[in-house]
Amino acid sequence: MEILQIPNLRSPVMVIAFSGWNDAGEAATGAASHLLGTWTDPEFDVVPELIAEVDIEEFYDFQVNRPLVYIDDSSIRNLTWPGTQIYALQTPELPCDFIVVRGVEPSMKWKTFTSELLDLADDCEVDLIITLGSMLADTPHTRPITVSGSGAHPDIAKRLGVEISKYEGPTGILGVIQDGCVKRGIDAISLWAAIPHYASNSPSPKASLALINALEDFLEIEIPQGNLPDEAADWEREVTELAKEDSEVAEYVKALEESKDASDLPEATGESIAKELERFLRRQNEK
Repeated sequence: MEILQIPNLRSPVMVIAFSGWNDAGEAATGAASHLLGTWTDPEFDVVPELIAEVDIEEFYDFQVNRPLVYIDDSSIRNLTWPGTQIYALQTPELPCDFIVVRGVEPSMKWKTFTSELLDLADDCEVDLIITLGSMLADTPHTRPITVSGSGAHPDIAKRLGVEISKYEGPTGILGVIQDGCVKRGIDAISLWAAIPHYASNSPSPKASLALINALEDFLEIEIPQGNLPDEAADWEREVTELAKEDSEVAEYVKALEESKDASDLPEATGESIAKELERFLRRQNEK
């Protein structure tokens, strides 16, 4: 890993998202991109600083993740290589700063990759690591996107107020990073958004927004939403129109809605409403 600088940050939280296996509907990388771009508005005057890049020759198989060719305004061909970039984001209006890790899931040497990333986290005195992921699920696009938060160790889960991860089976780089955090004694949680499997072929801003909201709730902060709510509404309308064109899909969506409503009914009061109220009050206080 090439370290460009070690920034002076306040109680930094490292947020990690990778495209690929962990990123259905590009929701996780979409949330990370929003986090990097949302404060660049002149109102906030916050510019992400590139602080490190991984060695792409060491961690990527270019037959799996091929470089992309693009032509610029001068008709000159250029290459964009798969990789991982790490940015520092100083947010003085919040109680913490951020380090945002965004990239393509590496193809090899996951242990080395994780070790180097966590070495950087130690150097930057990171207080907490939050990995973002998204997975396919039997859920309707017309209802709120469910985000589950979990910790990889019972002690961490209990202390940070999230569920204990009970997943067993194949994992991606996020699972390896969570395991590395446990072994190093670094506080870490994982936030996963559930994406409707029939609507996963295009980016899902609604799921990215759900991850941003979950990040807000966990850290008890407000993150500017920009155009993300409008993009989420547009996505939902587009998927609805596509579903109407196929009667079988429309019936399937209706069945998912009924099942979702029935399962969510007991939770319609209590914690879920409290979270919505807390988020509303945070936004009102900032006005």
